[in-house]
Amino acid sequence: MTYVITHATKWYYEYMLLTYQYKLNPTPEQVVILETWGELLRRHWNYALGQRLDWLRRTRSQIDRCSLVFEPIGEIPDKPDYYTQASNLKQTKQLFPDYKNIYADCQQQNLMRLDKAWKRWLIPDKKGKRGGRPRFKKRGDITSFTFPRVNSPKAGTHLTSNVLKLSKIGEIEVILHRPIPDGFEIKQATILRKADGWYVSFSLEDKTVPESLPIDEIKSATGIDVGLEKFLTTADGQSVEVPQYYRKAQATLARQQRQLARKTKGSKNYQKQANKVARLHLHIARQRKEFHYQVAHWLVKSYDLIVFENLNIKGLARTRLAKSILDVAWGAFLQIMQAVAVRRGKHTTGVDPRGTSINCSSCGARVEKPLAVRVHSCSCGLVIDRDWNAALNLLKRGSVELPIPGCGGLGNTQPMKQQVSYVNLRA
Repeated sequence: MTYVITHATKWYYEYMLLTYQYKLNPTPEQVVILETWGELLRRHWNYALGQRLDWLRRTRSQIDRCSLVFEPIGEIPDKPDYYTQASNLKQTKQLFPDYKNIYADCQQQNLMRLDKAWKRWLIPDKKGKRGGRPRFKKRGDITSFTFPRVNSPKAGTHLTSNVLKLSKIGEIEVILHRPIPDGFEIKQATILRKADGWYVSFSLEDKTVPESLPIDEIKSATGIDVGLEKFLTTADGQSVEVPQYYRKAQATLARQQRQLARKTKGSKNYQKQANKVARLHLHIARQRKEFHYQVAHWLVKSYDLIVFENLNIKGLARTRLAKSILDVAWGAFLQIMQAVAVRRGKHTTGVDPRGTSINCSSCGARVEKPLAVRVHSCSCGLVIDRDWNAALNLLKRGSVELPIPGCGGLGNTQPMKQQVSYVNLRA
């Protein structure tokens, strides 16, 4: 089954980039070429990363003393960066003729990826955070490469009807399960391998960015409180149940992994069984992503403004509830929801979640209760579901000074509304 997935990858002031992904049907000879490219690019990545780490090791020492373990011997090389390493591609092709069979832009994109990973590690972002240290790639780790130009005179790839022509590879059939919209320009193409075959991801430039709905025209708003008992609860009392795709597949996954442990590592049977495990993980990820899109489209279609909580998901994932938190994937859902909202011209905003489950949404009093208590009962007479109360508090915080109707307190006792099931979301 081919999943239809549309999401905004980057947001600009004048246009938007969308990613459309299609299945490829390469011949066995083309599969060998694609795998060879990935292996050669992996070796080049490791060599270029080794150059950078060697320069860093030779030029770095403690601020108050020299190292007693080792010292650099010989002439210290110049600092390597993307431009110096890209200029050495010509020499690489002379020493290793196999690299002549790889399209030049793909090799440059491989070095660009390394340069971005290197800068994320050494240069902190605006919040002072840095990425992890770039790692050497094992065999099979690099499963994608990018053609930065498509359908242009000097491009390495051209799409004609359902045929993708790649430089030095040939023509590959593309399973176009949906047409590319008229007026969209294909900016780049990324060839990638998954557990069930090869795919191509087209980055499309959409210049028809919808204008955001004016603030004074917002007619409906809601707050959403995400959780583990219910995936989310809205400010009007509707909730979406947790699908738990990973937990439901745990028994099957454990059985497949036990069979994998019995195989001889590196054998053909081991590779076949490893592919079965990878396909199962891929199926779970696709189920979860499809569910996220269904919920996101339902929310954006129903409300003009959606207020969500800015959670420290990485911190929560270090607790004993880590498996359940990673299974629901709140962070991925919030990114998808914001992208869908931008595409439809709706508004989303994140607020501080502290105190939303404890404070009363009607009178504002602080009602302490442990996590096991799922009902909010206040002395003012309000008795509602704990998550519903939190969603109402989120809506109040996110709609401050906005002329939005229906953002006041409940003021009376109301029963919990019927849950919105996953089946209803797809209808």
